[in-house]
Amino acid sequence: MLFSSLIESARQSPFKGPFSRAECESSSTSNQLVPGRNIAAAATASGDSCEFGSTKYFLLCGLGGIISCGSTHTLLTPLDLVKCRLQVDQAKYKNLIHGFKVTLAEDGSRGLAKGWAPTAFGYSAQGLFKFGLYEYFKVYYGNVIGDENAFLYRTTLYLAASASAEFFADIALAPFEAAKVKIQTTAGFANTLREAAPKMYADEGVTAFYKGLVPLWMRQIPYTMMKFACFERTVELLYKHVVPKPRADCSKGEQLVVTFAAGYIAGVFCAIVSHPADVVVSKLNQAKGASAFTVAKNLGFFGMWNGLVPRIIMIGTLTALQWFIYDGVKVGFGIPRPPPPEMPASLKAKLEAGN
Repeated sequence: MLFSSLIESARQSPFKGPFSRAECESSSTSNQLVPGRNIAAAATASGDSCEFGSTKYFLLCGLGGIISCGSTHTLLTPLDLVKCRLQVDQAKYKNLIHGFKVTLAEDGSRGLAKGWAPTAFGYSAQGLFKFGLYEYFKVYYGNVIGDENAFLYRTTLYLAASASAEFFADIALAPFEAAKVKIQTTAGFANTLREAAPKMYADEGVTAFYKGLVPLWMRQIPYTMMKFACFERTVELLYKHVVPKPRADCSKGEQLVVTFAAGYIAGVFCAIVSHPADVVVSKLNQAKGASAFTVAKNLGFFGMWNGLVPRIIMIGTLTALQWFIYDGVKVGFGIPRPPPPEMPASLKAKLEAGN
């Protein structure tokens, strides 16, 4: 059922044009597609391939996460490789440019692609849970607290939904991240995922793949909370104060430009918030038998900021591209895209009555 649903969506959407499809397969007899939530307008728009809040909707959002996260992280593998090496050996890799020069001199141009396979598999798995579960938890928590509270406390809602999603996403990512860092930072250990995984298991057992899970949570959960909450609020502010017309009047292309801009702004904040934990993860997976506490202690406060500039460039670009691709996938597959949040009519009436 899961795969047939995705295959059917793929047949219908990108090649027939994102705006020429029929109405949603599941029609609602009510104006409110999600009980208690005033979001029916976007969900029933002509051309949508599914109903907002349906199982198919969440699965397609997960597919968008696979495409956006897997492709962008894999594309930026060379920058990620140099960033990791800067973090674990700044004496050898003095800065970003020098790091690229040393890597090219020692490994050639093919060396810049080291770790691409665990990157592709790991971040595709992470994207599935990150975006799919974020959309699910946002709807679920919103239903729990009600329409009015979902609007009033929407930043908290974004933070809670993204943290919940990332908790599960990192469990899927951890083994691949461990292999990636081992390949990229331990000279002579392995060149491919197929070579690295058996060696890691032989050396440390299953622990080798999950010893970095806790610091990964420490890195990724704050990063994802910032990524989603900052993005959602930045989009809202851009449409309110910068874009000269309502989102409903903007073309799909104009909306995607706003998405990219908001994604880059969010990415810069993401990089800063999560960077110390990222350095610890890199060092931890390089050193056999180390713990997150001892790694952090040995690095010291300033040591945990090694490689910040290339990571800001990397994460800013990465986050902007991910949101751009994810939103583009939503357009291409006809996934409902609710407009920026508006105050519910019931809350407006209460405020007016209070005045």
